Amino acid sequence: MKKGKSILFWGMASLIIFVIWTVLIQVVDVQPLGQKGTNIGFAVFNTRFHQMTGTNMTLYTVTDWLGLVPMGVCMIFAIVGLSQWIRRRSIVKVDKDILILGMYYVVVILGYLIFEMIPINYRPIPIDGIMEASYPSSTTLLVLSVMPTLMEQGHRRIKATALRYGVDVFAILFSVFMVIGRLISGVHWFTDIAGAILLSAGLFGIYKAAVVFITKEGKA
Repeated sequence: MKKGKSILFWGMASLIIFVIWTVLIQVVDVQPLGQKGTNIGFAVFNTRFHQMTGTNMTLYTVTDWLGLVPMGVCMIFAIVGLSQWIRRRSIVKVDKDILILGMYYVVVILGYLIFEMIPINYRPIPIDGIMEASYPSSTTLLVLSVMPTLMEQGHRRIKATALRYGVDVFAILFSVFMVIGRLISGVHWFTDIAGAILLSAGLFGIYKAAVVFITKEGKA
């Protein structure tokens, strides 16, 4: 299945690049320029970019609350899976792509929790007086991991063309706004956003490849 293999390749490549990027952050131009003298990688670039954008707490608050949107998307598909389970009286009869989607969301959450427990670096500024882990940007990771699944599932389940493309436009514009918003709000280093983009691209690629393989799409 050429389609699945191609998607899997790009997903794995993105994860490998993410790992390399994470290592580089800890060894390239590491200086104690973070909060309370904490180290950050690519220090000169990160600090100059942060000085250029400044800090916008209003934009931070808006994007923080909008982080509930991808959580809502997760809930919608959780309800879809649960309703199928109840109606069909067996979890194995739930649509395979929905089961894979559920496992994918669990992996995304685990990734978020792991980096919260093992901070690579800290935010440029304290949030409510607290030093918080900053790498990768958790909001960016959540948005870019979940919103593409809304588009993917929309193409599977929405028959009306106009509505289907409406969902695509919403997901794309929302994702772009959230990534740029987090980037220029000044609550993350540039490298935190880049890391989240790489990780979410890798995870989504593997999810999509799994769906293609399991549902036998894209046969050669």
